[in-house]
Amino acid sequence: MTDLHIGENLGQANGSVQMHVKQLKHFINGEFIQTTGIEFFDLISPVNGQIYAQSPNATQQDVDYAYDCAKAAFKVWRRSTPSMRQKALLAFADALETHADQLVEVQSLETGQLKHMIAAEEIKTSADHIRFFAGAARCLEGKSTGEYLEGFTSSIRREPIGVVGQVAPWNYPLMMAVWKIAPALAAGNTVVLKPSDTTPNSTLLLAAIAAPFFPKGAINVILGLADAGSKVVSHPVPAIVSITGSVRAGLQVAASAASNLAKAHLELGGKAPVLVFEDADLEKATDAISVAGFFNAGQDCTAAARVLVQESIYEAFMEKMLEKTKKIHCGLPDDETALYGALNNQRQLVHIQGFLDRLPAHAKIVTGGKQVTQYAGYYFEPTIICGLEQHDEAIQNEIFGPIVTIQTFKDEDDALDKANDVEFGLASSVWTNDHSRSMRFSRDLDFGTVWVNAHIPLTAEMPHGGFKKSGYGKDLSNYGFEEYTRVKHVMSAYED
Repeated sequence: MTDLHIGENLGQANGSVQMHVKQLKHFINGEFIQTTGIEFFDLISPVNGQIYAQSPNATQQDVDYAYDCAKAAFKVWRRSTPSMRQKALLAFADALETHADQLVEVQSLETGQLKHMIAAEEIKTSADHIRFFAGAARCLEGKSTGEYLEGFTSSIRREPIGVVGQVAPWNYPLMMAVWKIAPALAAGNTVVLKPSDTTPNSTLLLAAIAAPFFPKGAINVILGLADAGSKVVSHPVPAIVSITGSVRAGLQVAASAASNLAKAHLELGGKAPVLVFEDADLEKATDAISVAGFFNAGQDCTAAARVLVQESIYEAFMEKMLEKTKKIHCGLPDDETALYGALNNQRQLVHIQGFLDRLPAHAKIVTGGKQVTQYAGYYFEPTIICGLEQHDEAIQNEIFGPIVTIQTFKDEDDALDKANDVEFGLASSVWTNDHSRSMRFSRDLDFGTVWVNAHIPLTAEMPHGGFKKSGYGKDLSNYGFEEYTRVKHVMSAYED
């Protein structure tokens, strides 16, 4: 049994946030709050399969209290100026970097991710994204004030939308929490956030780090299982509910939001096609695809998990891809030679193994395909599968593990048909030296992001979000920032 206590005063003599793990508490109104309920569940480290903490499962009373505090804070924070919000967010980003080592340790324990990857890919990136939204807070744009109807002056107000209900996933718990709270706070909103039931600790620590720079109640973290998340997104208070998660969860959130006429923001699953044409640089392509396919154990909705290779270069591509995949290995959190760590949880291990157990007879596991048994936790080999047909389960559904499928295509029409022939529309990539072809596919691929001769990089200035069953709404960029605002027309009569 473990408890998380984080010192309220970040300016302690030793300059660190103190953690003593026993039994977790919610973070509400700027402090850690004991649940009103009696239901707790175990948190298990994917590194060793051992229980390291217990989390409460939030009651309706817990959620109501969090929203009451968020409503009270909104009355204050909505009146803050853009410069005030920017100052608070910049201070938050600096504090996040100050406590980077602690965040790395906490997140590694709960995710099994490699420590050096968390430091490089999440801490650094999260701080950058917070700083982006700090700047965005001061750059809202709208139609110019003017006389659009004789005798009246019209102007546009862009306002915070209100209290925001959010649910974050477990694959990048720190960065995904930042993607949720940073634009919401930058726009003048307040937040009630539920992290994944398997990865609450890094979000709690993040909230404690942020709390001194914002009004009490501006950031609230509710812990629990799926039913706690349902309480957060179905609550009548939030003006917008946002989730990063599965299609199933997204459909539930959309229905809950609709019942309250709340706005919904859904960043859901993906099944990214990676199109490799015969004129592509195979060395560069396989270097990038082997990393983008297995990074974070493939637990990324934009992972290069579905590769389509032109028939004429299939053999050459496979030779290079196999060569590079066999050099990749998973490892314990301190292993700086590894590309990825553990799968997040036991359910995910069973989920991935289920895909392999159900493979049709015409499919072939070329490499990998097994759990790594030298470690006590949930580790899985980098795996490549060939021979699958377009409508096989492993092609159509998101696996979310270190598994890459490789298909062939004949020509551009065949490539485009196969690429678009899934229910998801989040991300894609095209590998070619033909500029005209890259432009045609950038136009015709039905995905929210199209990379050309690259796969998986993101930047704060550009939007992240998909089409079809990948959801709607954008994270990052000014487009993501505007999701958390509302537009008001003010019209004033006057006489000449």
